[in-house]
Amino acid sequence: MISTLLVANRGEIACRVFRTCRELGISTVAVHSDADADALHVREADAAVRLPGAAPADTYLRGELIVRAARAAGADAVHPGYGFLSENADFARAVLAAGLVWIGPPPEAIEAMASKTRAKELMGVEPLKEVTEADLPVLVKAAAGGGGRGMRVVRELAALEGELAAARAEAASAFGDGEVFVEPFVEGGRHVEVQIMADAHGAVWPLGTRDCTLQRRHQKVVEESPAPGLPPALVDELHAQAVRAARVTEYRGAGTVEFLVAGGRAHFLEMNTRLQVEHPVTEAVFGIDLVALQIRIAEGRPLEGEPPTAHGHAVEARLYAEDPAADWTPQTGTLHRLTVPGVRLDTGYAAGDTIGVHYDAMLAKAVAHAPTRAEAVRKLAGALERAAVHGPVTNRDLLVRSLRHPEFTAARMDTGFYDRHLAGLTAAAPEPHAPLAAALADAHGRSRFGGWRNLRSQPSVKRYRAEPGGAEHEVRYEHTRDGLTAEGVRVVTVTSGRVVLEVDGVRREFTVDRYGDDRVHVGTPRGVTVLTALPLLPEPTARREPGSLLAPMPGTVVRVAEGLAEGTRVTAGQPLVWLEAMKMEHRISAPASGTLTVLHAVPGHQVEVGALLAVVQEEESV
Repeated sequence: MISTLLVANRGEIACRVFRTCRELGISTVAVHSDADADALHVREADAAVRLPGAAPADTYLRGELIVRAARAAGADAVHPGYGFLSENADFARAVLAAGLVWIGPPPEAIEAMASKTRAKELMGVEPLKEVTEADLPVLVKAAAGGGGRGMRVVRELAALEGELAAARAEAASAFGDGEVFVEPFVEGGRHVEVQIMADAHGAVWPLGTRDCTLQRRHQKVVEESPAPGLPPALVDELHAQAVRAARVTEYRGAGTVEFLVAGGRAHFLEMNTRLQVEHPVTEAVFGIDLVALQIRIAEGRPLEGEPPTAHGHAVEARLYAEDPAADWTPQTGTLHRLTVPGVRLDTGYAAGDTIGVHYDAMLAKAVAHAPTRAEAVRKLAGALERAAVHGPVTNRDLLVRSLRHPEFTAARMDTGFYDRHLAGLTAAAPEPHAPLAAALADAHGRSRFGGWRNLRSQPSVKRYRAEPGGAEHEVRYEHTRDGLTAEGVRVVTVTSGRVVLEVDGVRREFTVDRYGDDRVHVGTPRGVTVLTALPLLPEPTARREPGSLLAPMPGTVVRVAEGLAEGTRVTAGQPLVWLEAMKMEHRISAPASGTLTVLHAVPGHQVEVGALLAVVQEEESV
């Protein structure tokens, strides 16, 4: 029996595994980088071991350090979580060689499926060896790892070599393995997967299907179980292929077999030899704890009886610190508050934690379960709408709108969903009375002596900008004998944290939370509007040359375009600089055709948001 378990991971998944360990009476050990020294998973563990450094390659990808940490802390088992070393056969072997229990499949099974190229061969699918115009579009994909890293869609043959190089660099950074391959890109498909559990006694459970079609940058955003609208015969085929993958590899533990479903056919993609991020929807539908089953199997015990029966429907949404309207740019800063009422919330953050640049931008996963799909989707959308996520910009509004989009509610979505609908899903729609509520709450908080006068004076004025990057609003209000008033509404109640307005005969309540001197979060039952208080007189700003390319987020310059130097002529849209932040690579392209007059970007250098990377002097039109 396992008594002490180390999780070789961080954040949300480490906290998730610790929760099950506490229920089973198992002591827990965390590992952490210097950047994660005060992270939630460290605070929740019974013991913690430092991995010196911040970059994943120096910390969470160092298997020998993690094995040493397990020994030092007296752990007798290691759970790899997902990502990092979770699908690394050499790490699994090192854990076993150290006399520790490995909470995962045998190293041979990991090895058989860890390379997507070898996995496809086992399942009778061959990747493309040579690519011609007739093969386009194609998908460049990392052979190791997952999460959309090292993945590129290529629609023009001339772009293939550049995308291969970018995919290799991103894959090497994320997984320590730069191998990539090319396969046909199936347009308009749905991403469907099967969860399996297998023990050492010959039992393999296919635990239903999951639909993970809503993706950005090939990384899942919304997942659900069961996958809606699949014919029973196709579900049977998916289950059979998943069981075959487990049998052919003599699999043990939790795994996921992924497919692209299009035209009524299932195309095998890969097998993930680990727990998946989206595992909670399967847990909700089947009423099981997959982590507890992983531990049970690792202890040599069998899966008892028949596979459990599914009940109802579950939907999960991943809450990211990112700006979808700005090319999904990751966001950093302090998370002041995180509450999502009425649903399961798996997170690696708590109020006051800092969201840094070193790791994935996912803040949390919100999961709703209900008797039907429509009820589960409505429940999750409502919970996210009422959520309080105070801090950096997030994708919360995008999630709410996605869940309520007609294509999604009718289960007619495909993997091109965000390509088609992103502009509409991210269009600014601020609450019109939020700036007034913020101004009134601020005035109440600053007022000491009432503030009204017998002689009418000019109204007070406040200016706000809706975030991210929204319109500016100017609001006016007055101090009177009866309190604060504003034109067009009746002010019912004002405190520094709560404002009630009557608009066209309807009472509207606003919660107001202020952070620092300028950032305000104004909440209603329909969502939260984030505002930045502006000075009445605009402050002078530093002048930037036209064509300046600024870092959209803090990160590391991983490379610049080959041969790029000051004086080089560039064309509009040409990729010039690549930044890496939160485990994703972001390209900075020329805004117009012209001459590169300034180049400050240097590979390996850390840059802050707004840092000047380069300047392109636009060529004059004739």
